[in-house]
Amino acid sequence: MTDRSSEDDQSNPSIARVYDYLLGGKDNYAVDREIGDFFIKDLPGSQAVAFANRRALVRAVAAMARDGISQFVDMGSGLPTSDNVHQVAQRHRADARVVYVDHDPVVVAHSRALLTADDRTTVIRADLREPEELYHDPGLQELVDFDEPVGVVFSAVLHHLTDAERPAELARWWVDRVPPDSQVYISHFRSGGNEETRLLEQKLQSSFGRGQWRTDEEIIGLFDGLELLEPGLVPCSLWRPDPTPDDDGTGNGVDRPALTVWEQLISCALARKP
Repeated sequence: MTDRSSEDDQSNPSIARVYDYLLGGKDNYAVDREIGDFFIKDLPGSQAVAFANRRALVRAVAAMARDGISQFVDMGSGLPTSDNVHQVAQRHRADARVVYVDHDPVVVAHSRALLTADDRTTVIRADLREPEELYHDPGLQELVDFDEPVGVVFSAVLHHLTDAERPAELARWWVDRVPPDSQVYISHFRSGGNEETRLLEQKLQSSFGRGQWRTDEEIIGLFDGLELLEPGLVPCSLWRPDPTPDDDGTGNGVDRPALTVWEQLISCALARKP
């Protein structure tokens, strides 16, 4: 997938680098920080979207690994940060193998530098809108056995595709390629019907030339052919949250504060192929 960024990465903003900046990373440039600062200063509290999304991804990968999945494909993986997919998966399964996929050359370069000593992890530069080419990539075929369950991750990436780019068909393409008991994780910006949602969507569209929020029904439609696992599609902050000190032991967080409008903006779900 591409946005308005190009090979001249210091003069054009990058979705991955803006996300890195919002998470407190250092792999970004002034042009990325300018957009990030709009969220931080003009939409105070909106950084919660990035943190909620990342934390839910960590919990989802851990859940998939505990369910026995030992190979993962992370679509639109973004820049390396703390608790990357391979680190989370390998904490629960030492034999876990991970393929990272991104189109941004800076993301690919940084990721490859980080993973030079890990022969169970690879990074592929590819456009996720061209799944056939990605599927036949030697790096993917070397690490992923498509006769065994696969964890496919679409974390905060499908909302960068317009309806004309058919994200539901893209997700279904991979569902049709993986075997039963594979799992698919998707997080996605949801239409909030409020001013905050409108401003955030407008900023991303004007900065990158793309981005489309979807309703809960449209997001659930991305899981065609799959069985949603508990708790279904919910805001990322509510997806199997880690217990708080005041929890009742169920993970429901009896004293957990109400979600902000920003935390309600991004939802996620994990689903299994029957």
